Amino acid sequence: MNQAVEVKDVTVAYDQKPVLENISFTVPKGILMAVVGPNGAGKSTLIKAMLDLTQKSAGDVKILGEAYKPKNRTVGYVPQRGTVDWDFPTNALDVTLMGRYGHIGWFRRPSKSDVALAEEALEKVGMSAYKHRQIRQLSGGQQQRVFLARALVQDADVYFMDEPFVGVDAATERAIIALLRDLKESGKTVVVVHHDLQTVPEYFDWTLLLNKQQIACGPTDEVFTMEQLQQTYGGHLSFLNQTEMVGR
Repeated sequence: MNQAVEVKDVTVAYDQKPVLENISFTVPKGILMAVVGPNGAGKSTLIKAMLDLTQKSAGDVKILGEAYKPKNRTVGYVPQRGTVDWDFPTNALDVTLMGRYGHIGWFRRPSKSDVALAEEALEKVGMSAYKHRQIRQLSGGQQQRVFLARALVQDADVYFMDEPFVGVDAATERAIIALLRDLKESGKTVVVVHHDLQTVPEYFDWTLLLNKQQIACGPTDEVFTMEQLQQTYGGHLSFLNQTEMVGR
């Protein structure tokens, strides 16, 4: 089995109004994939539907050949930062340790090895010095790094990340993409909702173009073309320099 994710005919509707219609694609193992489209295209809804966080009206999703189950520790999820209650009274280390609960269970105390893994993950994302800092006291970029550390210690095979670059500074963005590339190099599959068209060809080797319907999905150098971007965004692409699409 070479497919990490298989999506077949997924439709999602709110109040009987479709927000995603008949989405079907596959994601090979060991790639970085961007989910790209305008605001309101259904990008976050698609990720949530794939993880059963939003009810599907129709369709099936398989991850590593099996239907997804919420307690499946082979899948990691980093939600949009804006959807998280940052006032919850906990520190960065405790948030990171939450990624180990799929391995140790919710009612068992983390072992010394679990704590060591969490501290190692925080070091990888440059947050060791803040491990005892309350999560609400961290900047937006720091909070995002902690959530990435939580995903790292889960040691999943497939990761879904919803706009991890939004609201972070340039240094954090570089750290995040370096981390994603490390995950790919270790054989992991990473699916990322992404908003910055300028960086898609540089960051991702697979791309899904979405605007409530699927426009295209495949290797970035094949699907990330001006014609298909105009179809995705309704022609509103004046901010994307034509010269940047040379060869695409």
